[in-house]
Amino acid sequence: MLGEDGDTTIIIADSEVQSAVTMGVYNIIHSFETDLCSLLLDTSLEPEGVYNRIMKRVSDLEWMCNVLPKMDLMKNFVSNWAAISSKILVIIEDRKLDHIMWGLKVKLIEVACKVLEAVGYGSVILPAPCRVQLLKTWFPYVRKMKPLLDSKAVEEIGFPYKMNEDLCQAIEGAIVSLILTLPSNDQADILADWIRSREIGYPDLSEAFEVWCYRTKSAKRRLVESLDGHSDTAVSP
Repeated sequence: MLGEDGDTTIIIADSEVQSAVTMGVYNIIHSFETDLCSLLLDTSLEPEGVYNRIMKRVSDLEWMCNVLPKMDLMKNFVSNWAAISSKILVIIEDRKLDHIMWGLKVKLIEVACKVLEAVGYGSVILPAPCRVQLLKTWFPYVRKMKPLLDSKAVEEIGFPYKMNEDLCQAIEGAIVSLILTLPSNDQADILADWIRSREIGYPDLSEAFEVWCYRTKSAKRRLVESLDGHSDTAVSP
């Protein structure tokens, strides 16, 4: 088994190994999806066996997020994760799971953070529509869960499931970077929604908003200058 800090360079060029790893990524992610679906089929609120199996799957996902970038295969993980993200949130936000499985919910955010970082910082390149969908899927969930987990920590002494400061900063930075990779109209939609909900306070998208404003003003100025230049050319003898 490959360790997180092992030397992966000897296998990166091996096409058979890469193919096997790619298939393994697919199998683990979709096994996780299958186990997650079973949560809503079980008659008990927190079936311990299923829950433990799911948490083991999530540990496998975290491990892959640390190893796959060294093999230049993180795109396989991101693509598969993006494909099932909407379904993951439909399940985990079901009313049956409203007040349980906080550990799983935090772990899902941690894995999503790895994906957002990979796309936001450019180590994985996805088409613009996929980037938009990925952000619009996870951004509202993170924005909802942060204050909810904080309030649980206030209500229950010793509540262990929180988004720690490092995780919060990592997600915020990844989201800001990802927003700035999107087409301007998509940026405007996301930032407008953020402005309407600024009382939530997290994540802070002020940096993305300032950059978007600057780029928009610069583009408008260049357009006006271009139009003025064509106008001058048209009237010159």
